[in-house]
Amino acid sequence: MQRTLLSIHLYLAAFFLPIALMFAATGALYTVSIKGNYLETSRTLELELPLTAELSALTKVAETALAAEGLEVPSGAASVKKAGTGYELEWTGADRDVLLKPTPDPLKATLVIKDTTSWRHLVQLHKAKGSDIAKAISVLWAVGLVVILLSGLLMAWNVPTYRRKAIGAGALGLATFVLYVLLG
Repeated sequence: MQRTLLSIHLYLAAFFLPIALMFAATGALYTVSIKGNYLETSRTLELELPLTAELSALTKVAETALAAEGLEVPSGAASVKKAGTGYELEWTGADRDVLLKPTPDPLKATLVIKDTTSWRHLVQLHKAKGSDIAKAISVLWAVGLVVILLSGLLMAWNVPTYRRKAIGAGALGLATFVLYVLLG
């Protein structure tokens, strides 16, 4: 049993180490406002019809404009956001964010294209703004992390000296978690 737990723990820890380091670094630095940057450009679009607040119509305008420039659409979700007295399309992704904003002229709109830098790309992956494959890997990483922690705890539980240390560390961890929730 101990050998099986050790093998599971070792293989998962080694396999997920690069992803763990990425999530740890991006999460810690995001917490202190180091989020990476965008390379931003904007264009004025000539419209055939005024923009509506309908998501599908706004994404169609953005898709058409991006395709005309040979650019891919963002990998994440699009949404309509209230902006002042109007609205705008916000479409985020790992490589690119797009904003489509109305202008005072109803037959013109501003398209803002924000391409991510390398660090911002990693932050966007952390925030689940990537492809479905990236999201699936993130879910596997979360499950893998729990299995790594549980297998380590089970290995410690099987050795009396380590069991006492695990109980003490677990109690301290639980108390810290309660403070985190209450003071957070």
